[in-house]
Amino acid sequence: MLRDEALREALHARLAAWPRQAITAASAPQHRRAAVVLAIADAGHGGALSGLPQHRRWSHEAALLLTRRTRQLHSHAGQWSLPGGRLDDDEGALHAALRELREELGLALPQGSVLGALDDYATRSGYVITPFVAWTDGAAHLAPAAAEVESVHRIELSELLRADSPLFDPPHEGHVHPVLRMPLGDDWVAAPTAALLYQFREVCLRGRPTRVAHFDQPRFTWR
Repeated sequence: MLRDEALREALHARLAAWPRQAITAASAPQHRRAAVVLAIADAGHGGALSGLPQHRRWSHEAALLLTRRTRQLHSHAGQWSLPGGRLDDDEGALHAALRELREELGLALPQGSVLGALDDYATRSGYVITPFVAWTDGAAHLAPAAAEVESVHRIELSELLRADSPLFDPPHEGHVHPVLRMPLGDDWVAAPTAALLYQFREVCLRGRPTRVAHFDQPRFTWR
C-alpha cells in the first residue's frame, strides 16, 4: 500500500496550479490522439533496472510504472513507454488513458485517482499525446498484456532527479531544438516518453515551470 500522503498532496497541488497547454485538433489536424498515464505506485523490489546508482530519494516508497514494448509490435517495438495508447472513436483522453492502463497492465483505476495532467506533446510519428498523472493504491498486482508489454519497471522517483539527467543531443539537421533523452540506470529513454518524464520531474517533483513540447526525438522514434 502506497501511503505517502505528503507526496500525493504535493503532486495534486502542483498539477492543479499548472497552466496546462493543450494541442487542439484545429492546430494539429493531421495528428491522431493518444493518452498515457504516469502512474505513481509502490517502489517495491520487482522489475528493477540494472546499474541503478544511489541517489537521494525524493520519496522512500514511490515509483513510476514504465514498460518495455514487445519486439513483435509494428510500431515503436522494444522501446520504453508509459502505459497508454490511441483514443478510440468518440473517446475522451482520460477514458482512453485509464482503459489502456487496464488493458496493458491489468491495473484498473477510477477517474478520482487522477491527480491532474501535463502538457500535450506532438510526436514525429503523428500523434498528440495527453499525459495524466494518477495515484495508485500501490499496484502490488499487475498483469501485463503479453502481446504488448515485454516487461514492467518501477522507476523510483529519485532516479528522475539524477545529476546527469536530462541528456540533450544536437538538433537534427535543419532544426533548432535539441533531442531529449532521460537516463535510467545504465540505459536511457527517448522523447516523447523522455519529454513527459522530464516535465513530470520539473513541474511535479521540483515545482519548476517547464515546457517540453519543443524538444525533439531521436530518428528511430519517428516511425
